[in-house]
Amino acid sequence: VYLLFQSVRQISQRTISTASRRQFENRVPEKQKLFQEDNGIPVHLKGGLMDALLYRVTMGLTVFGKVNTKIFMLWYNFQRAN
Repeated sequence: VYLLFQSVRQISQRTISTASRRQFENRVPEKQKLFQEDNGIPVHLKGGLMDALLYRVTMGLTVFGKVNTKIFMLWYNFQRAN
């Protein structure tokens, strides 16, 4: 049990120490300019191609789910009527 505790402690210390060495560039001001610009594009699409793709996939899955639910409900109602 003691060896397990020691190994977990070493791993956690190693992870914390390596994470603190990484320096990231602050890109918040760039993103603020992009998202606050008044260019007629909805805010959920201002992120570029990936935002547009994610939006379309989400809307497609939503429509598919709604249609599938309606079909199932109709099918189930007609099954019970017979």
